[in-house]
Amino acid sequence: MNEIMIAVIVLGAIGLLSAVVLYVISHKFAVKEDPRLAEVASVLPQANCGGCGYPGCSGFAAACVKAADAGSLDGKLCPVGGQPVMEQVATILGFQVSAAAPKVAVVRCTGTCDARPHGVEFDGAHSCRIQNMTGMGETQCLYGCLGEGDCQHACLFGAIKVNPVTRIAEVDESKCTGCGACQKACPRGIIELRAQGPKNRKVVVLCNNKDKGALAVKECKNSCIGCSKCVKSCKFEAITVDGNLAHIDPDKCKMCRKCEDECPRGAIHAINFPPRKPKAEAPATPKTEAPAAPKAEAPAASEYRVAMVTDYGDITDQSFNQTTWEAVIEFGEANGVEYKYYKPTTNDTAGRVASVELAIAEGYNVIVMPGYAFGGTIAEISGEYPEIKFIAL
Repeated sequence: MNEIMIAVIVLGAIGLLSAVVLYVISHKFAVKEDPRLAEVASVLPQANCGGCGYPGCSGFAAACVKAADAGSLDGKLCPVGGQPVMEQVATILGFQVSAAAPKVAVVRCTGTCDARPHGVEFDGAHSCRIQNMTGMGETQCLYGCLGEGDCQHACLFGAIKVNPVTRIAEVDESKCTGCGACQKACPRGIIELRAQGPKNRKVVVLCNNKDKGALAVKECKNSCIGCSKCVKSCKFEAITVDGNLAHIDPDKCKMCRKCEDECPRGAIHAINFPPRKPKAEAPATPKTEAPAAPKAEAPAASEYRVAMVTDYGDITDQSFNQTTWEAVIEFGEANGVEYKYYKPTTNDTAGRVASVELAIAEGYNVIVMPGYAFGGTIAEISGEYPEIKFIAL
């Protein structure tokens, strides 16, 4: 009996001592939580989407409190809650928050099944990431939407879905919070977050193809070919071409839509604009034409389409360009051959290469280049287009 009592007393003493030690340690090393953390977290949507750049809503709450202690909430934004939620956060932390433009996801691809023929069938896991890792997908385009729905699975709000007919992801702007989850899920980077714009309107290049013009044309009927016509048409310097792909700066764009009209490929889209009114056509004035002279049968040359690219001058320079152009006209008229001239937007090899590739993309198979300035152009492109005839003068 005494042995049992001794054991009970010893165990009780050990337990009491342990409790005292734990109590002292817990108070000495206690981590006090800022009560503002819970207050801030309570007004957040708790979507835990990561669109704010932090690991969940609790991480964003901690970042806001830390930023408030540093004196500013600049750069902090909950894309799901938007401005109303940020105003509540600012009130809790004793700050005022500046208005931030809401953003929506934009899928920069219009390569439907009709525009971008499917040459193979992928027999494997239905995942864009896996399909992208194993090859180019089911089409020749290395940059377009794969249509397997990784973005759709990543979206917590049902704002993006893959159209089963076109095999292209489509965004429902009324549901999109701009959290960026779909952008992170896309292995090809074709989803971009852009400002909603006034009345949700925006002008965007809906293409992500960075291949050169002629190759991009073969890959997709709706591809951007980097011809720079849109750049030249924009008076606000809102458009740049980098890596054979045009991009519109939403901060500079005035949404005049001139670039949309100028794009020969239809790659530039004005989103959420009302339909344009048809232009009134002036009544045609009947013309009395002289009877056409009988034409001789077109020779074999009629299978050609001739394009001339100017160098430094234009077709009225009374020099190489004008002489060459007059020869092209004479040849075309005599042989029933379609002809056209192109003037580079910049006076360098890159500009001349872009004009040549635009001509090839538009179906011209004989390219005439007058002057020694085309030396670098010929060296760069002649090997890439063996089916094209280049005439250097």
